Amino acid sequence: MREQFTELLKDAMRAGDKRKVSTLRMITSTLKDRDIEQRGLGKPPLSDEEILGMLQKMVKQRQESLAIYQQAGRDDLSAQESEEIAIIMAFMPKQMDDAEVKAAISAIIAETGATSVKDMGKIMAALKERFAGQMDFAKASGTVKALLG
Repeated sequence: MREQFTELLKDAMRAGDKRKVSTLRMITSTLKDRDIEQRGLGKPPLSDEEILGMLQKMVKQRQESLAIYQQAGRDDLSAQESEEIAIIMAFMPKQMDDAEVKAAISAIIAETGATSVKDMGKIMAALKERFAGQMDFAKASGTVKALLG
């Protein structure tokens, strides 16, 4: 994924696409910061799954900002956030719909033999490992609680 960011950044610079250039620079900057943080902890650079998690977090931050800008009537800033979301989402796999999320959670519950909310950490870890970047884990957490409770 790192090479893909670099190549797309070069292409965007050649094309003069300022929004894409700034968004890709923001992604690479965040990635470098996270890699430096990992190195300080004695861990290897981020894997592709961890990069997807980072991108998902970036999308969520922009969605929150978008909602605030829309409430405040700041169409210029909300348009900017929407464009950034679209650029970041292009790197992520297709998002699972609610039915797919519920089916994935049910399968992992059956697989792990989870019976109560005490097993939630084990289920969430398995979901994050298998479905990084494909679902909103905050919503999935509520579904896990509902299925176990």
